[in-house]
Amino acid sequence: MLRVEHLRKSFGGVVATADVSIDFPAGSLSAVIGPNGAGKTTFFNLISGALKPDSGQIILNGENIVGLSDTEIVRKGIGRAFQVAKLFKSLTVEESLRGALLSTLGRSLQMHGRFPLVQTHDRAWAIMEQLGLASKAHVISGNLSHGDQKLLDMALALVLEPKVLLLDEPVAGMGPEEREQMIQTVHALWKKGGLTVVLIEHDMDVVFSISQTIHVLCYGKLLAQGNADEIRNNPAVIEAYLGTPREAHGG
Repeated sequence: MLRVEHLRKSFGGVVATADVSIDFPAGSLSAVIGPNGAGKTTFFNLISGALKPDSGQIILNGENIVGLSDTEIVRKGIGRAFQVAKLFKSLTVEESLRGALLSTLGRSLQMHGRFPLVQTHDRAWAIMEQLGLASKAHVISGNLSHGDQKLLDMALALVLEPKVLLLDEPVAGMGPEEREQMIQTVHALWKKGGLTVVLIEHDMDVVFSISQTIHVLCYGKLLAQGNADEIRNNPAVIEAYLGTPREAHGG
């Protein structure tokens, strides 16, 4: 589904991504972890088209998408939710989702029209119901709780029916209840089938509980990859990021 090959990106003399190759199979749920400065956000920026690599390929369904604009990459099937939610804060939840749909259709002027496109209304409501936002459809986005803003940011990615969903620290800044809701939401989206989910996350309880495969970046390089037990007990990962095995288990 998604594969990066020998991906490299430097900023001046700083190598942010150094010859990274990772495969994300169709329908998988994977995590990308690592210490601050490991290159995780740069990695997502490269995949989503916010940055262009110095070298390497990003293959989506057999097509190299390097060089396409971020809008073209969204249309190809990559959606992204951000660590800090990027919302239309003066619009309601429903208006935000319809606006995202209409903009991809090149018909954003119809959002406030008298006869909005039926398919945008139906798709927006389907996503709101899926993420538990239907009761907040008419709430101004800027007035939502932090957790609901993160859900709406995810909804803005999902409403465009991506094949790959990139989640940048989905539980950052959440309290225990919101955190648990987000974990369940992400897992349910993946279990439903059809989505390839890749998340960046610092909360190791979340990473170890839901990820099939974990990829560890350190100083821009791929340090290790494997399942939760393999990563927990990898000496190089423990030394570079997790600390002692006791600490890796949250003890």
